[in-house]
Amino acid sequence: MRTADVVIVGASLSAAAAAKRLVDAGLETVILERLELPRHKICSGILSPRGHRFLLENFGPLPREALHEPTSCRGVTFHFPSMVSMSMDFFGGTTPHLHRKFSDHWAIKQSGAEVHDRTSFAGLEDKGDHVLVKARKLGQDVIYKARTVIGADGPSSLVIRSVYPDYPKQIPWFFVGQKFHDIVECPLDTQYFHFWFHPGLGHYTWSHARDGQQIVGVGFKRGDNFDLRHRNVVQYLREKHGVHLSEHTSHEGCAENFGPSLINRYVFGKGNVLITGQASGFLNMIGEGMSCTLHSGALAGEAVVEARLRARPVQEVYRRMIASEVRRTTDQWNPLKIAFGKPHEADFPAALMKLSWRKRALVLRDLWRFILLYKEFNWGRHIALAAAQRLSGPGYPGARWL
Repeated sequence: MRTADVVIVGASLSAAAAAKRLVDAGLETVILERLELPRHKICSGILSPRGHRFLLENFGPLPREALHEPTSCRGVTFHFPSMVSMSMDFFGGTTPHLHRKFSDHWAIKQSGAEVHDRTSFAGLEDKGDHVLVKARKLGQDVIYKARTVIGADGPSSLVIRSVYPDYPKQIPWFFVGQKFHDIVECPLDTQYFHFWFHPGLGHYTWSHARDGQQIVGVGFKRGDNFDLRHRNVVQYLREKHGVHLSEHTSHEGCAENFGPSLINRYVFGKGNVLITGQASGFLNMIGEGMSCTLHSGALAGEAVVEARLRARPVQEVYRRMIASEVRRTTDQWNPLKIAFGKPHEADFPAALMKLSWRKRALVLRDLWRFILLYKEFNWGRHIALAAAQRLSGPGYPGARWL
């Protein structure tokens, strides 16, 4: 049996952020990863300014191998069904275009934690004063004993399923897939991440340049036909934006838990088991989860340290500390915040004001229609309730934290 102060499941960015706080505080920390590192990670790689600042402040400058080409992103361009397009630069300049296979591994190494890759999480038992973690490495059973366990293993978290077996059935799930195309002609600016607020295209539609190809991505409710959805988007881009692409050369996809950050149904664990990162439900409307993943991971690590220093239950400390991240993330789904605030660190209000009155009205109409798309999941009432509740912050009656 291997003992440690903290075991983290998943070699993700949230794991790296948590581990950095723990190791800096002198706690022995072991990270378990089922794949061999460096491992592939499905992600656009477009990082927000807040996430970039976190990486610089905590891990230092990124190495070149941790970046795709183009190596940076200038901002986001929103496209609407009315054919109005709005380009918004990130505050503070360009941000890095992360190659998650290598950027995650780099951050994990920078954290100073001990890493056990090719080690699959198989279950846990919270004994009150410690947690036993069951794992398998190269076909052999391995047991870890730790004071605290942090689940940082993504949206389909096995740690969550160990603590709350019915949780996956309680939220709506999406499938997010992207295909990689060689470019024939593409007038879309390569310095921007392009996002479509278009109900006819799906719940989440994007495109951007990467390593000499064009990514076309679609998100939709689980059970829909990926290829059909994708062909519809490719045809739309050709007809409306003059984007001509070859047949895709490769594709990838995964399940996503968009639901929690939209309807405030986050999950933070139980007892000595903390859940953080995208496993908790942290993700914004344009699908950039890295910034909140990093910050929530750091808060999980800080909560473990503070709980020990103050002899307080770690769950109590974590839920108090994570409240600010809940507010920030849920605000990024609020249509009023998007229209009149700056939740995504790009100046939407300034870009909106540059438009004519007619185009402004079209954009606001299209934005609202896009939000109403989620009514098919019976989320309309959740959106209205969440918008009202956000005025007083998380912890209010009706907020659902697990």
